[in-house]
Amino acid sequence: MNSMASISSIAKRLEGKVAIITGGASGIGEATARLFIKHGAKVVIADVQDDLGQSIIEEIGEKGVASYISCDVKVEKDVENAVDMAVSKYGKLDIMFSNAGIPGKLDSTILKSEYENFKSVFDVNVFGALMCAKHATRVMIPAKKGSIIFTSSVASVTYGDAAHTYLASKHAIVGLAKNLGVELGQHGIRVNCVSPIGVGTPMLRNCLGIKEKEKVQEFVSEIANLKGTILEADSDESKYISGMNLVIDGGYSTTNVALKEGIRKMAVLNA
Repeated sequence: MNSMASISSIAKRLEGKVAIITGGASGIGEATARLFIKHGAKVVIADVQDDLGQSIIEEIGEKGVASYISCDVKVEKDVENAVDMAVSKYGKLDIMFSNAGIPGKLDSTILKSEYENFKSVFDVNVFGALMCAKHATRVMIPAKKGSIIFTSSVASVTYGDAAHTYLASKHAIVGLAKNLGVELGQHGIRVNCVSPIGVGTPMLRNCLGIKEKEKVQEFVSEIANLKGTILEADSDESKYISGMNLVIDGGYSTTNVALKEGIRKMAVLNA
């Protein structure tokens, strides 16, 4: 009996939780939305792909477990509306998955860098992430709990392959997550990143100019050192995790108080 109860709790590990997933109408976001719902969460899918988003809601078919809202994350009001919708419809917000992102132009040379490309990538990937965090914490701080997750990229820890603008945006997201983790830890809010290698999503297939999902998966598998398995948007939890040091320390290793302490001491001396 205890064993069965344990299995049941694992199967519904997000029971009672409310989540927003930006970029939730396709790729990693869509797979996450379906997984969250499977585990008992109520999900707000926020995306600019309105037809895809609505089709997912219709397909799920269970009243009340999922909603769709048109949301361009580079527009702060859209993000604010998504958070307000989650709270008004489901009463709270437990999880903000800031997943929406764009690759921008794939030219990787510095001489081909353009401001307009830089701006569009950073508006979506970085400013969008910042706004997701801002409006999520607006409701999470009073609740003294919550989880904010960002999709970064393997480009945040590798060099020489990705375009400069895309790579810089993904490094920025990791830095943002660490800084927010320090600030929001005092409110009981966890902040983390996931940084996948290429997944055979529509966005990656468009970037590579390869229509077949299987060919993209073969390409990624070939360049990785973990053989015999394929990373997919809905892969089992640890299927593609290898060689990592998963630090579980409540954010301790990200906190350096030297600057704040130095400023405090200077203020005392100058008082």
